[in-house]
Amino acid sequence: MRILTLARDLRRRKARDRNALFVVEGVRASEELVKSPLEVVGALVSPQLATNPRGATLRTSLASRGTEITDVTTAEFESAAETETPQGILVIAATPKRSLEPFAAADPSRVLVLDAVQDPGNVGTLIRTAAALGATATVALPGTVDLWNAKVVRSAMGAHFLHSAFHCTWDELRLFLDETQTALWGAETHGPPVERSAAPRRLALAVGNEGAGLSAHVHEACAHLVSLPLDPSVESLNVAVAAGILLYELRA
Repeated sequence: MRILTLARDLRRRKARDRNALFVVEGVRASEELVKSPLEVVGALVSPQLATNPRGATLRTSLASRGTEITDVTTAEFESAAETETPQGILVIAATPKRSLEPFAAADPSRVLVLDAVQDPGNVGTLIRTAAALGATATVALPGTVDLWNAKVVRSAMGAHFLHSAFHCTWDELRLFLDETQTALWGAETHGPPVERSAAPRRLALAVGNEGAGLSAHVHEACAHLVSLPLDPSVESLNVAVAAGILLYELRA
C-alpha cells in the first residue's frame, strides 16, 4: 500500500515539496499526463474506474509504462482523493524541474507572472490560458498558491504537463528581467487601456491578488500598467478572465 500512503501524504504541500511529487486525479487529466514526457511514479485505482469506458484503456497505458498500479477499495481511494466525485484513478508524478534560464534567449517572449494569486481555480485557469495563448512561461511569485496543488492541476486540465509553469522568487525574476531586457508590465484596474499600448517583443505581464491587486514592490517595478476598458457598471473582472484578454491583446 505504498502508493496509497504516498497519495494521502501528498495532500500536503510540504510533502509535495519534500518528495518533488504531485497528484493527478480523474480520467481525462490522467490521460493527458500519460501522453506527456513527465515521469509517472504510481497509480491508485478503485472499482469506480471500471465503470468508465476509457478506464481500461487508461489502465493499460499506465501498465505499458511500467507504472506501479495499486488497487484499493472505494473507501481507501476516497481517503486519498480530493475530488467530491472521484472517478477511481489517481496518478502520482514527478514535479518537473523548471526555471527561467531556458527562456533567456527567447525572442519574442511573453511571460505571465502570478503575484500572490491565491485561488486554486483561478491559478489553474491562468496556466491553461497562458498555454493556450502561446505564453513562453508562467511564473508564480511567493504568496501564490502551490502550482501543484491538486485543485490547481485539475483546473489547468493538463496544461502543467507541457507548459512551463513554476515557482520563482522575486529576486530570480528581477534578475532575469534585467539580464534579458524583458519589460515588466502590470495589470491594473486604473491603468491605461491596453489597446493604447504597443507591447515590446520581450514582455512579462504581472497579474495580482484577487482582492489586493499587485504587491507594492511588483507595482513599483512595473515599467508600464495596462487595463481593460470596462462598462462603468462592472468594477472588475475575474483575474483569469482579465489575464486571458490581456495576453490575447499583447500576443507577440
